[in-house]
Amino acid sequence: MSILQKRGALIVLEGCDRAGKTTQCKKLVELLKSEGHKAKFMNFPDRTTQCGALINSYLTNKDNFTDEGIHLLFTLNRWEAKKQMEQLLNSGTSLIVDRYSYSGVAFSSAKGLDMEWCRAPEKGLLRPDLVILLTLTPEAMSKRGGFGDERYEVPELQKRVMEKFLQLKDDKYWKVVDADKTPEDLSYDLYKSVIDTVHKSALSKLSTLW
Repeated sequence: MSILQKRGALIVLEGCDRAGKTTQCKKLVELLKSEGHKAKFMNFPDRTTQCGALINSYLTNKDNFTDEGIHLLFTLNRWEAKKQMEQLLNSGTSLIVDRYSYSGVAFSSAKGLDMEWCRAPEKGLLRPDLVILLTLTPEAMSKRGGFGDERYEVPELQKRVMEKFLQLKDDKYWKVVDADKTPEDLSYDLYKSVIDTVHKSALSKLSTLW
């Protein structure tokens, strides 16, 4: 990539279930596009792939895998998208991503797997320019619509997952945000960090985990 070619920013929203990640990712894409930036929403797991279909069956309690097996399926789902993500970023499109490697590590280690074992297969995937960790109390989470519909939406597990996220946090490119506010107020708070990252990342090279 030429130094004159501006690339897009890789921005990931992580956090507990029902914290509003999907809604905010889509809103951020709309805001970026409204200001003339190229932007695209992505989410993991991508349930449209063959691997993603297996993950969907697991999450909706239609199928079972060992903890190790499902962790590797989640990782494979992200590796499937790496080439497309690189192409989009290098063409100047910013990616706003709903969950990424950190969710995989946090959820699997919260279930009892060794964190370093969980991190290992993620090594080499693209490193985000910004990770926004949305926090939500168990009480606020349980009031969100649809909570409890899927396998991992259990308050005790969600609490352990948040503890793991905080262990993974890197102050250089993570921002922790309380999501217990109106969607409009949350979008306003997030966009300031997102647009700043888009501008800063334009002439930098992509890097990889970890």
